[in-house]
Order: sequence, then C-alpha cells, then structure tokens
Amino acid sequence: MKVLSVVFISLMLIACNTPQKEITDSNVTAQNHADVMKQVFDTPKYAIKSIGILVYDGVNSMDFIGPRYVFSSSGVKPQLIGLKPGKVKTANGLEFVVNTVIDSVQKLDVLVIPGGTIATIKAAQNRRLLNWIKKIDKNSIYTTSVCTGGWILGATGLLQGKKASTNWYREEEILTKFGAIPANERYTKDGKYWTSAGVTAGMDMSLAIVADNFGKNYAQAIMLDMEYDAQPPIEGGSPEKTDKKVYQMMELMYEAMITPAIDSLKIINLK
Repeated sequence: MKVLSVVFISLMLIACNTPQKEITDSNVTAQNHADVMKQVFDTPKYAIKSIGILVYDGVNSMDFIGPRYVFSSSGVKPQLIGLKPGKVKTANGLEFVVNTVIDSVQKLDVLVIPGGTIATIKAAQNRRLLNWIKKIDKNSIYTTSVCTGGWILGATGLLQGKKASTNWYREEEILTKFGAIPANERYTKDGKYWTSAGVTAGMDMSLAIVADNFGKNYAQAIMLDMEYDAQPPIEGGSPEKTDKKVYQMMELMYEAMITPAIDSLKIINLK
C-alpha cells in the first residue's frame, strides 16, 4: 500500500537518529518502533539517490510496474523515463505520462530496462537510446533489465562475457548473439548487471536488489507490504513446468509475432 510505504520510509529515517536499545520479540511497541527498525534493518551498502525506469510505446506494463512498486519502497521515487515527452502506451493499452526523457537524464544509480515485443526490437536498434544506456551505465550502481529488456541491454554490448537471463523464447540463441552467457535462471547477477526472465521475474529481481543493498529484512518487509507470496492455481510459468502442447502453441504464437524481426537483433556499433 502506498500510504504504508510512506510511513515505512519515514520510520526508517527516524530510526537512524534514535539511540539504540535492546529489543526482544515480546516487547515491540509503538513507542519503541524506531529502535526496533534500527536493530532489524541493515545499513545500506550504497546510498541510492536516483532510480530510472525506461519506458516506450509497446513496453510490457508489468515489466516496469512491478519493479517500480518494489523500488518505491526504497525511499527514492523511481522516474519513468521516455524517449519523448508526453504519453506512452503499453503493449496492453495502458496509457500514462512519463516523468522525464532520456535527453534530460545524465546519471542514475539504478537503471531498469523493461521489455515488450516488436517495440523492444525497434528499441534495440535505436542508436540514440543505446548510447544513452551506455552513458548511464558508466556511473550506475545497478544496471538491470526485465524480460526482453535484456535484448536492448544486450544490443549495447554491455552483456558481453556476462551471465544473463531474459525471456524464455529463444533465450540461449539471443543471449549468445550478444556475447552473453545464458544462465537459464529466474534472475541473474553478474557484477552490477542484474537481468531477469519474463515479466513477473522482474519483481523477484527487484526484491533481490533491495536485499543486496538494504538487507534481507528490508526486502522481507517490502514483501509483507506487498503480501508477495505467490501461489499459482496450477503448475506452469516456465518451459520446464508447462505442458508440451501448450509450450509448442505459445512458441508458434511468438514466432508469428516477431519473426523475422527477431533475427535482426545484434550488438550495434555505437559511437
């Protein structure tokens, strides 16, 4: 809940300036809440001051909404950064106005690159965008991608020699094109580069980054705020857990949507 997140952040700030007292599980009260938080939460590894999420027409909404929710609880409001000012329309028709544009952003501590389908392939061929990502990456603490957003990140050449994850469709083939090492994992960390599999995996990756920087307990508090305890009604969600006929049907659907455009993916020679 947004209100809870604001209170949560405010209490964190109070805790930093409160004398520490020994607290046990049985005597947590409203009055000593700040002391409890100081004992429970670790000192952040890095001071995160800016978080930017790339958005563009045709982006998958959940690719960026999930990470935005998670990172909003870090005390820094993520910016939605567009290629142009004004409205962006997602792949499923959600419309919103961007906070800023890439030409106005010179530095970020955290960069999130979400995916889509055809629009993502076009973005992966946009030299202006790829040059901006490389510029941001020079000073970023975490450079990340969600789902096919890894295709955009891969096109910059930044994933060469790095373990990486992306959407399941032709994963090994596409990552190999970018010189990356396919990890076949829900999310993957290689240095400051964090990449995730499709859509919902972006929330797992974002929570893992929060745990990496702010500590396990901080991430767990956010998970409780989200009531993030997924219990799907049936087994599925990965090639290994999906019925073979369903998998083949989905593979054919992907083929119809993005072939031969997907074959154009490659590392772009940038300035």
